[in-house]
Amino acid sequence: MNTIATIRHSSAKLSGQSASGQSGFVSRLVRVLRSLAKWIDHLLERRRSRLVLLEMTDDQLKDIGVSRCDAHREGIRPFWD
Repeated sequence: MNTIATIRHSSAKLSGQSASGQSGFVSRLVRVLRSLAKWIDHLLERRRSRLVLLEMTDDQLKDIGVSRCDAHREGIRPFWD
């Protein structure tokens, strides 16, 4: 193999390696973004359930064994808590 063929062969290997490195980065980025989306969804679901507690009647709260005071205390907590 002459020198020019060797250089072309080596540069082809390097370009393939960088492409797979970028692909690995993109897949890690996608995983991180999905994880972040799931976490945000969990926080929003927690907030929605707390708001539902605030809207319940006294009879409904009694059925689930929660006092109005406890429901209010839980309902006003921030979504990240």
